[in-house]
Amino acid sequence: MLIRLIRQVLPAVFLLSLRLCAPPLWAAAWLPFGPDGGDARAFAVDPTNHAHLYLGTLNGWIYESRDSGGHWKRLARVGKRDDLALDNIVVDAANPKHLLVGAWVLDREDGGMFQSFDGGATWSGTPDMNGQSLRALADAPSDPKILVAGTLKGVFRSVDSGAHWTLISPPESREIHEVESIAIDPLDPNTIYAGTWHLPWKTTDGGANWSSIKQGVIEDSDVFSIIVDPKDPKVVFASACSGIYKSENAGEKFAKVQGIPKTARRTRVLMQDPKHLEVVFAGTTEGLFRTNDSGKTWSRTTGPDLIVNDVFVDPTDSRRVLLATDRGGVLTSEDGGNTFVPSNVGFSSRQVTAFLTDPKKPGTLFAGVVNDKEWGGVFVSPDGGLSWAQQSSGLSGRDVFSLDLAPDGMLLAGTGHGIFRYDGGSWVRSDDMTLPTKSMESSAKDAALPGNVRRPAVQRTKVAARHPAARVARVKGKTKPQIAPARKTVAVVLPQGGPAATAAAKGFDGMVYAMVTVGDRIFAGSSRGMLVSQTSGRSWEAVPSVASEDWRFLAAAKRTIVAASLGTIMLSSDAGESWTEIGRPAKVAQISAVAVDDRGEIWVGGREGVYLSSDRGSSWQTLRNLYVRNVYSLYFDQASEQVLVTANGTATIAFAVQVVDRKVSFWDTGWNLRFLRPVGDHLLGATLYDGVVIQPRMVESTITAPSEAALSNGAAYR
Repeated sequence: MLIRLIRQVLPAVFLLSLRLCAPPLWAAAWLPFGPDGGDARAFAVDPTNHAHLYLGTLNGWIYESRDSGGHWKRLARVGKRDDLALDNIVVDAANPKHLLVGAWVLDREDGGMFQSFDGGATWSGTPDMNGQSLRALADAPSDPKILVAGTLKGVFRSVDSGAHWTLISPPESREIHEVESIAIDPLDPNTIYAGTWHLPWKTTDGGANWSSIKQGVIEDSDVFSIIVDPKDPKVVFASACSGIYKSENAGEKFAKVQGIPKTARRTRVLMQDPKHLEVVFAGTTEGLFRTNDSGKTWSRTTGPDLIVNDVFVDPTDSRRVLLATDRGGVLTSEDGGNTFVPSNVGFSSRQVTAFLTDPKKPGTLFAGVVNDKEWGGVFVSPDGGLSWAQQSSGLSGRDVFSLDLAPDGMLLAGTGHGIFRYDGGSWVRSDDMTLPTKSMESSAKDAALPGNVRRPAVQRTKVAARHPAARVARVKGKTKPQIAPARKTVAVVLPQGGPAATAAAKGFDGMVYAMVTVGDRIFAGSSRGMLVSQTSGRSWEAVPSVASEDWRFLAAAKRTIVAASLGTIMLSSDAGESWTEIGRPAKVAQISAVAVDDRGEIWVGGREGVYLSSDRGSSWQTLRNLYVRNVYSLYFDQASEQVLVTANGTATIAFAVQVVDRKVSFWDTGWNLRFLRPVGDHLLGATLYDGVVIQPRMVESTITAPSEAALSNGAAYR
C-alpha cells in the first residue's frame, strides 16, 4: 500500500526503492513532505499573471504558486542559508523572470539584497548591499527601473533595476536609519516615504533633502508600514507601534484612526484593495482588521491569536485575500477576508523535534513540533509521511519534544510543560505525579556514592517547573579510545506505594525531553529528573536514587537503557531495576546524543564525534571512516542493525554504521537534519526548519566517502 501511494505522488525518477542502502551511496536531494504550515513572511505577484505568486519565509526559502496560492512549490534557498528572513520581494514589471529579495537576520546586523534572473531558481547577491540588514523594499509604480530599499543604515536607491545602489539618506543622520518601511509616490518616483524605528520621513527630490513628517504621530513610534493611495497620492496610511495613522495632505499632518484595539498596536502591514481603494486591511500581531470606509471604522475579521505578516489581495478578484502568518503559514479567504482557511499544500516550515512509528501500523507516523503554539503540537500521517494532519487538541499550544507508545497502545507526548496522553479525541495531562522534594534529591545524590544502594524513605511533594538549561558551547577534541573513571552502581527499588509514595504532585509542568518503553515500564527524561510509569503513562514516579538532573537523552534496546544529561551517563542492564553511572568519553565536553544497540553497546555523540563502548563504559573508541562532528542524533535501527547518525551544521551528510562489522554508509540528503528514522524499509529525516524529508531512490556510486577535513569544513557533497 505504501509503495502504491508513493508512486502516485512522487515523480518516477524519485520512486522510493524501499530497501535500506548499504555501501557508500549517492542520490538526489531527499524530497520534502510537510507537515504543512509554519512561518510565512511576504507575498509578491507576477505582474503578467495574477495567479503566479511568490512567498518568502523566515528560513531563506522562496516558494511559488501557479494557482493563486492553492499549492506551493519550493524554488530555492536564497543565499544558501537558513537564517535569512525574506520580508520583501519585488517582481520586475519589465521582466517577470527578474526577482529581487531583501533579507535580514533575526539576531544580528546581517542580510543583503539577492536577485534572480530565472524566475527564482537561482540567486546571487548584490555587492552594493552585501551584509545589509534589509528591512524594506519597493519599486516605483511609474518607473520599474527605480527601486528604494530601507536598511538599518538608511535609505538606498537604484535607478538600474537593482544592479547598483546608492545611499540617499544623509550618512551622518542620527534619525534616518533603522528604516523599517518604504513607499514611493505612484506618480512621482522622486517622492519617497521612509518609516524608521523612530518616526516617518519624506523626500520629494530623490533623497537630496529629507523632512520629518511626524506631526500627529506619537513620539518615538516605530513605523512598520506605509501605503500611498494609487489614485490620490495625497492620501497616505502609516502603521506604527502606537497605532494606525492617516494623512490626507501627503504626510504634512497625520491623524490617528480609531477602531483598532490598543493591544493590537503592532500593525505589521497595511494593504489596500486595488479594486476598492476605500477597503484597507491591517495585519496586526492580534489578527486581521479591515475598514470599508477609508479608515473611519474598523472590524477584526480573524481571531486575536493570529500574527499577520503580509496581506495579498487578488488584483482581479477582491474576494480572494491571502495572509502570510506566523506558525499558521498561508491562510486564504474567498469572501473578501471574512473567513479564512489554511492553504499550505507544499509549504512546510516546521521544526520537527519528535517522531514515532506505530509498530502495528507501519505506515502511521507521528511527529511533534516546537515553536508553533496552537498551530503545532502533534501531527499524524497515515501514509508513511506523504501527508499530515494536526492532532493537537488539548495540548494548548505546548511544544512537543518526545513521543512514545505506552504498553497499552496509548500515545504519549512529552512537552515543554508536562506529559500528555491521547485518549482518541484529545490530549489529557498525566497529572498523577509522585516526585521528590529537595531533601530527597540531596539524599539521592548521597545514595549514588559507593556503599549506598537503597533510597531513603522521604516525604514527597509537588514539584516546581524549571526552565531547561540552555545549550552551551562544546570543546573540540581528538578522537581516540578513552578510559572512563570509576563507576558508581545504584540498586533501585521502583515505587510500589506506601507512606513514602502517597503524596502525589498534581500539575507537573517540567520539560520532558525523551521517553522510552521497556517491557511494561515507560521511562521519561525530564528537567526535574528521571521518571517512570508502570501504568501506561497514567501515573508517574521519580526513579529513586537517580540524581534529579536534566536527563535529556534516553535510549533502549532489549533490557538495556542508557540515560544521559549534558555531562552524566547512567546505564541499566536490567530494564531499569538498577542503574550504574559510567564516565563519558574523556574527549566529549558535552553530550548531544546517545544510543544503545541490541548487543548492549553504548554510543555517545558530541561536538567531537561519535564514541562507542563495548564494555559498559570502561573504555571508548572512535570508528574508522566515520568522519562526523557536531553530532545531533544517534538512533539504533533494530531491523537493519544499523546506527543512524546525523550532525548539526552546514553539512548535509547522514551516516549509517552496521553494528556487526562497523561498515559505514552515507547519504547526501541535501538537507541539514535533526535526526534520521526508518519508516518500513526506507528512511525519513527531520530537517532543522523544513519539516520532514523522504529518502528517494538510492543508486550505488563510485564516489569515495568524504574526508574528515571536508566534513569538518561543512562541505555538502552532491
